[in-house]
Amino acid sequence: MERNMHTCRNCNQSFQTELALELHRDTCGDGQLLCEVCGERFQEGSATQDGWHYECPNEDCDGDGLQEDLYRVGDVRTATH
Repeated sequence: MERNMHTCRNCNQSFQTELALELHRDTCGDGQLLCEVCGERFQEGSATQDGWHYECPNEDCDGDGLQEDLYRVGDVRTATH
């Protein structure tokens, strides 16, 4: 019997269940975004509801747009080294 594997799209780690994947996403460092406007760091899922439009989840911040005000933490680390 073949099982469907569930893979994190950020770090490519695979999990046997969807629940395990969801739990992993809460702590996956590769799925974090950084807001250039306010400096806050947060999980990608908290910045979007549809996967297309992104905005900083900080209520006091107007930062929005992936690669405009919001950047993946891994991309920022690579660019600064």
